[in-house]
Amino acid sequence: MTWLWGCVVGPRLYKIYGHISHQVETRVYVPNVLEKIGNKIFQGLNILYNIGLYTSPFLALSLYRWEHFTLVSAIKFGTGLGLLLIVSLVFRGIGRWFNPTYTTFLSILTKAQQNSPTEKVMEPLREYEFDFSAWPVNFDWTEAETYERKPRVYVDRGLSRRKGGIISQAVMMPCQFVAWVVTVLIGKKMVYPGSIQLLQIAVDQYLLQGREKLIKEQNGLRNKVTTRDGNSIDTMLVDRRGKKQYPNGNTLVVCCEGNAGFYEVGIMTTPLEAGFSTLGWNHPGFAASTGSPYPSQEQNAVDAVMQFAIHGLGFREEEIIIYGWSIGGYASTWAAMNYPQIRGLILDATFDDILPLALPRMPACMGTIVTLAIRNHINLNPGDQLSLYYGPVTLIRRTKDEIITTDETQLRCNRSNDLVMKLMRTRYPELLCTQSTEVLLQWLSEEPPLQGAIMGEWGVDGDLCSTLLATYITEHGQLYPSTIGEDMTANDKTKLVLYLASKYLLDFNSPHNNPLDSCYFRKPWLPLTDSSYVQVD
Repeated sequence: MTWLWGCVVGPRLYKIYGHISHQVETRVYVPNVLEKIGNKIFQGLNILYNIGLYTSPFLALSLYRWEHFTLVSAIKFGTGLGLLLIVSLVFRGIGRWFNPTYTTFLSILTKAQQNSPTEKVMEPLREYEFDFSAWPVNFDWTEAETYERKPRVYVDRGLSRRKGGIISQAVMMPCQFVAWVVTVLIGKKMVYPGSIQLLQIAVDQYLLQGREKLIKEQNGLRNKVTTRDGNSIDTMLVDRRGKKQYPNGNTLVVCCEGNAGFYEVGIMTTPLEAGFSTLGWNHPGFAASTGSPYPSQEQNAVDAVMQFAIHGLGFREEEIIIYGWSIGGYASTWAAMNYPQIRGLILDATFDDILPLALPRMPACMGTIVTLAIRNHINLNPGDQLSLYYGPVTLIRRTKDEIITTDETQLRCNRSNDLVMKLMRTRYPELLCTQSTEVLLQWLSEEPPLQGAIMGEWGVDGDLCSTLLATYITEHGQLYPSTIGEDMTANDKTKLVLYLASKYLLDFNSPHNNPLDSCYFRKPWLPLTDSSYVQVD
């Protein structure tokens, strides 16, 4: 009876991986008739539940106005759905019980769940593709507590925590309540559409195919990582350490996806093509990852992933590059400022602050509510977090970006420019005089050909600027001496500002959603060296 119950509540099995002549082959798991019927009913009920959840306000209003609707009819309807659910589970359980393929899988899964799974225990389980909710935990946050860690760094701009603020306290409380309701109902879904269950159901097959491709073609290893707040994060590792055909394999790239991105079909492709070891993960509430993509849960998720990379996989912090695309820049910059010894940070099509992007896309009358909702509940501010990271950075700007801009016809309105400005103000405050700031803003408003003309007009000599920078670094013993420029003329400051900006910024002639070509995947620039581009074999 216990075994039958295990078949009833066990995870759904999709595919089976096998190794034939050193190649990974896949065969689809074929359920018998009873299990098929049970799966179809259960899937239909799940879709019905999600549709009802997202349309609940309209559904409740319709039922309220329907004169034939009574409590008795509601109970009958609910009872009917409950019986249908029970029938689906019974059919599925009996069907699995008589399927030797499923019972073999269930035996392997049960063994892995009963122990702290070593890779030897996990090896036979990795032969199966099944519901991730049943996947054993490979790295728990509590495992990281045994290691000495520095206190975590936070950047908070919540309006409710300010004294006075921009809104009077008399109006603040009701506005805050409305902002919270708007955030829960629509705000989070607008900022992170990838967390919408119906969307995930629609793309489920594409995610399954993408995961299969990573496992078959890249020898990817799926792992479950738990966070400090109890969420389970779905991760995918492609480990290329010690492989001669991958000279960059000893460096791990941790990928942080966009607001509708998943590691299965996301930005992992770029560092993989460049020959790196790569670790992808899905935001809380995305696909198999549990939770919701609020800032605190995002922080805990990327923190757990970094701990997994360091203490679970054995990569040193200095061997890790963090790569964030679009809204993934929030998690990326948070991780960078909390793990400052990383090899570098790469931000692709990332903004400095979500509020200037959100306000123009909402009705003007909702400005106050939007501001409160963003600042107090979805305060994504990569620019402020980048200001607290003093390691190597590459900022990739999409010159045809239609998303992270307030006016897609004007390159000067691209919010990547604001990231550059914040970076320069933080690291080289003495270089930004009135003249150098104006010239830098002009340079940021142009595409590469005209940028080169501006640098030529000002006589920027790369070798001379590099030598000057090296002199300051040697004298002060810092890679980013804040005093550099205090004894320079305005013209010299302008030349050095343009030189530094050209080292940090890389333009990619593309709209927002196109995959980044691997030839643009640049190792973040380090002062005292001219090695910038990744060597791709």
